[in-house]
Amino acid sequence: GTGKSTLADLLMGLLKPSRGIIKIDGKDLHDAAHPERLTAWRSTIAHVPQSIYLADSTIAENIAFGVPREQIDMERVKQAAHQAQLSGFIEGSLDGYKSFVGERGIRLSGGQRQRLGLARALYKKASLLILDEATSALDMVTETSVMAAIDNLSRELTLVMIAHRMSTIERCNRIIRLEESHIVADGSPQKVLKY
Repeated sequence: GTGKSTLADLLMGLLKPSRGIIKIDGKDLHDAAHPERLTAWRSTIAHVPQSIYLADSTIAENIAFGVPREQIDMERVKQAAHQAQLSGFIEGSLDGYKSFVGERGIRLSGGQRQRLGLARALYKKASLLILDEATSALDMVTETSVMAAIDNLSRELTLVMIAHRMSTIERCNRIIRLEESHIVADGSPQKVLKY
C-alpha cells in the first residue's frame, strides 16, 4: 500500500509518470520523439516478482522462458542455474534440466521456484535486476538460501530489491524507505535501518 510495486513499474518503464519525468542517463525515458529509449531500457531489465509464473514444461524451458525450445542455449541455462544456486538440485534429479516442474511449479519447493525465477532473470543477461518482494513468501531458512544466491551475483549487476523484511535488505548499499507513497528516508543501511 505504500507504492513500492508502482515505483518498480515506473522504474521498468511499464507505467508513465502522471507528474514529472523519469530520466535515464539524463534523458527522458518516455520522450515521444525517441521511443527507442524505452525499448532499449526495458531490454536491460529482468524482473523477479513475488509469485513466479512457471509453465508446465521443463526446467530448461522455464529458465529460458519465451525462447523457442530449439533456440535455448543450454550452456547459458546451466550458468544461470549455477548462479542462482539451483544447479545442484537440477543435476541431482533423474531428468536434470529436462525435468518437468508441473503445473505452476508444483514439483518444486518455494525456494526452488524463487531460485528458478532468479535463474530466468539471469538467463536474460540483464544489467538491472528488480526483485519485487521475491522472498516474502519464503520461510527464513529458504530466504537465507535465496539471498546467498543473490549475494554471489556479479557486482556489475545492479539490483533493486523491494522488501518488507529488514533482513532481506540489510546488505544493500542504499536503502529508500517509503511510507504512505512518500520517501521518508534514503541512505546507507546504517542510516535508514535505525530502529
